Amino acid sequence: MEFTKMHGLGNDFVIVYGEQELPANAAELAIRVCDRFFGVGADGLVYILPSEKADFKMRIMNSDGSEAEQCGNAIRCVAKYVYDHKLAEGESLTIETIGAGVQPLTIRAENGVARTVRVDMGAPILEGAKIPVAVDGEPVVDQPIEALGEQFRFTAVSMGNPHCVIYVDDAVNFDLATWGPVLEKHPLFPKKVNVEFATVNSAEQIDMRVWERGAGPTLACGTGACATLVSSVLNGLSGREATVSLKGGDLFIEWNEADNHVYMTGPAAFVYTGRLTD
Repeated sequence: MEFTKMHGLGNDFVIVYGEQELPANAAELAIRVCDRFFGVGADGLVYILPSEKADFKMRIMNSDGSEAEQCGNAIRCVAKYVYDHKLAEGESLTIETIGAGVQPLTIRAENGVARTVRVDMGAPILEGAKIPVAVDGEPVVDQPIEALGEQFRFTAVSMGNPHCVIYVDDAVNFDLATWGPVLEKHPLFPKKVNVEFATVNSAEQIDMRVWERGAGPTLACGTGACATLVSSVLNGLSGREATVSLKGGDLFIEWNEADNHVYMTGPAAFVYTGRLTD
């Protein structure tokens, strides 16, 4: 299997192009390929597939073998792969996802190489039952949640995949290893959840760290950054445009009031290409 290793702000993926559909053993492959000791090492295995609705379809298998509905860093990597390999013409394209439908992207390139990608991530889902979270409401804002005998307050947002945003005094140094696993699998979230710990430093800048559902701690999460910005607006903590600073770098997030869509802008990078054999 030929592959390309790529990353978006350190959130890394094994990208596979050329398959016509998701392989039947994709879950098993993801576990093996993403293993950082016995495989290539990655947060996810991503397939670029044909689409009847868009220029391409993206399917994402997490490192634990589960499938992610959407991934903001992966979609930027897919866009860069497609653009740099000249698989589509122009600097605009569409990518189909299973959780957020067809998403338009605009590539900002220099000398024929994609540098940053701006993604229309669509409208945030704020209805509790659709996120899903076992709390009625639209939106689900500043709700109590208990874990390991401690109380937190969370806001729930879906960007095609579920997120739980919790505000803390110091997101940069927050203990992800303790709180991430128990909150990911909390009974309030029937499909588990991505957990973001955020500190709003100003109306235009937010620190965020993430525990991703199915992958654990990662250096960045694009959908998580989008969910954090939406949550911060709903809680009156930030403006509708802000830089979200993750461990791997910054993403610029906009929640457009006119069309209710969230826009994410950030980089993607190649690491290397290889061939995996049995």
